[in-house]
Amino acid sequence: MMTIPNIIFALVMGCVMSLSITLATTFVRIGAAENFFWVWLEVWSVAYPVAIVCILIYRPMASKITAILVERWLRK
Repeated sequence: MMTIPNIIFALVMGCVMSLSITLATTFVRIGAAENFFWVWLEVWSVAYPVAIVCILIYRPMASKITAILVERWLRK
């Protein structure tokens, strides 16, 4: 369900996740190049909206799968 808390969560988590992942992958790809910051910013500007959409779409499914796995694990 699209609620304000879910949207805020997606914005915050998407920001932190996409910043971290694009930082690491950009560094691996180009190293400490002179234009690193601008390349990273360009990559992040694409990744951030994608991350938000993915979190909004996949979060309910991931929560259900997590609940099932935890329930099965606790039954053992």
